[in-house]
Amino acid sequence: MDLRSPVATAAVTVVTASITVVTLAAANAARTGLSVYNDSTAQLYLKEGLGASLTNFTVIMPGKALYETPFPAYPGIVTGIWDSATGSAKVTERA
Repeated sequence: MDLRSPVATAAVTVVTASITVVTLAAANAARTGLSVYNDSTAQLYLKEGLGASLTNFTVIMPGKALYETPFPAYPGIVTGIWDSATGSAKVTERA
């Protein structure tokens, strides 16, 4: 990928906070970037892969935190779980 090329699309989705694992972003081989904003006061346990849990995660996001995938972006499924079902996550996927 040419880093000077503009991104073709950016889509924002809202995922409601849950105390059971949810999909934040489906696998996407065309993904060039992913940002997740934890719009909650609860902690979000985000995992690049299946089955995020309170003990199996990539990063713990405190409330009102932003996570951006490093480059090159991970193309697989991204899952998450909160320690309290309050708020949501705003997920922006670029491809």
